[in-house]
Amino acid sequence: MSDPAAGENRQSFRERITVEGQHLADKVAELIHEGNVRHLVIKHDGHTVFEIPVTIGAVAAVLAPTLAAVAAVGALVARCTVEITRIDGESSPPPS
Repeated sequence: MSDPAAGENRQSFRERITVEGQHLADKVAELIHEGNVRHLVIKHDGHTVFEIPVTIGAVAAVLAPTLAAVAAVGALVARCTVEITRIDGESSPPPS
């Protein structure tokens, strides 16, 4: 997959992490601030409960309501999976 908005032929890759509910909002904020994350999907028991498209140049004021909603989801679930889509170039994909 490539990101046509990047203006270059950059590859994207996905990874999954499992997060405890009470740490979900902090982890999502950390991932967004890394800069190479383009899309987050939060799942619980295999069902998508929240999707966050992360645009280039997203500012904290725009993301604050989203992070509040993520915190609310985190309060309702004990454990969830976060699927992360990253753009290659700033970070290497995890080993296969």
